Amino acid sequence: MSLAVLCSRALDALEAPEVRVEVHLANGLPSFTLVGLADTEVKEARERVRAALGHSGLPFPHNKRITVNLAPADLPKESGRFDLPIALGILAAAGELDMAALGRFEFAGELSLAGELRPVRGAVALALALRRAGSTRTLVLPAESAEQAALVQGVDVRRATHLLQVVAALRPGDAAVPLPRAQALPQPAPAALPDLREVRGQSAAKRVLEITAAGGHSLLMVGSPGSGKSMLAHRLAALLPPMAEDEALASAALQGLSSSGFNVAHWGLRPVRTPHHSASAVALVGGGSPPKPGEISLAHGGVLFLDELPEFPRMALEALREPLESGRITLSRAGRQASYPARFQLVAAMNPCPCGWLGAFAATGRPCRCTAQAIQRYQGRLSGPLLDRIDLQLEVPAVKPAEMLAAAEGEPSAVVAQRVAAARERALARQGQPNANLDAAGLDQHVRPEAAALRLIEQAATRLGWSGRSLHRALKVARTIADLAGEDQPGVAHVAEALQYRRALPG
Repeated sequence: MSLAVLCSRALDALEAPEVRVEVHLANGLPSFTLVGLADTEVKEARERVRAALGHSGLPFPHNKRITVNLAPADLPKESGRFDLPIALGILAAAGELDMAALGRFEFAGELSLAGELRPVRGAVALALALRRAGSTRTLVLPAESAEQAALVQGVDVRRATHLLQVVAALRPGDAAVPLPRAQALPQPAPAALPDLREVRGQSAAKRVLEITAAGGHSLLMVGSPGSGKSMLAHRLAALLPPMAEDEALASAALQGLSSSGFNVAHWGLRPVRTPHHSASAVALVGGGSPPKPGEISLAHGGVLFLDELPEFPRMALEALREPLESGRITLSRAGRQASYPARFQLVAAMNPCPCGWLGAFAATGRPCRCTAQAIQRYQGRLSGPLLDRIDLQLEVPAVKPAEMLAAAEGEPSAVVAQRVAAARERALARQGQPNANLDAAGLDQHVRPEAAALRLIEQAATRLGWSGRSLHRALKVARTIADLAGEDQPGVAHVAEALQYRRALPG
């Protein structure tokens, strides 16, 4: 009887717990058994491994009873990432590989029937888990996955394209041929983002967009069709400062868990997600079996743009309430629980009424034909608790064609981004996070308006019937406006401007 033990990793939300792959060969009726809460995809590894070893000219113990245990047994395992360690474990148990060398590596990779290595999901998450654990093992991955994992500093990642390469590196004695070290691909020049200078007029909306970028706030724009809401939203990403390394790694790890995977060319770029309004609640917040991240997690560190906000299913919109407040989403299922970061900037756009022309007659000559009840029902699709969590709410008025054509070009995004970066640096130096992320204790410590400004916002909150959350969010916006002005304390002018950006929907 022979036993071989290798190390690999499973995926559990954004974590990658260690899995010990134990392969046992014994005499008896020939069989190939997989145990350890393996999913269907993992159980299919039996056929892939058998074919890959045969096509690669490597021995397969057809006359042995093969038992493969994936420990711990209570941890769900999915996908074909265990093909490579299972194949190597069979060879090691048969005496073909150096048992001592196996302990220095961790393996993950899917095998084709010809023995080629195919990429696996979550390569960045695997490397991050290895670094967090402080392990000195070397991570062996398929070439494409290894290039992604190499973005994580401090982890030794080796690349391989075929099973025979890995086998050659694990031969006993001097016959071993080391695997090449994986190198992150050089980053191409980022594609040019839409520039703010292309937006004619709408000076108030541009100002709000600058505040949104500087403080990391959420934004709702209400206006008639063609007023520039979508155009403004698509230009927010160009105003945001570059991602820090931790943010970029978290974003890359989340992208790697999605069905489309992570593109190395997008490394360090803030994600911009624009789901269609037919998206379900599961598509937005995540779910499935096993649970996968949704749009709000894939937008972590970036922008989530929801156009035609009232057209989204109500259940999907209500599911945004918790992550807007906490920056995380926890998916609870009967058998397991998954938690993903979801610190995104929500930018939403909507028409003021079903026909879209409410309040636009002076600029367009098109009257609104909706009844008061229809307008109320349309705007009522957005619940009060959801609107309460959106920091900035702005009406984007329609612009007359003559005024639009006569308007000069605005400031380019690069100039506005410099002011945004300076304001963010002030906030990070003061409190270590953007203003939008401050909790109640952080507000008391870092947002101290002048006495006159405090009286003004208190009077406004009382008259308008604001909740405590609305009051706090207005204070955060005032703190951001003061940062853009280079002031240590929010003054009356800063608070007064912040009050304008929490107006109720028209109608």
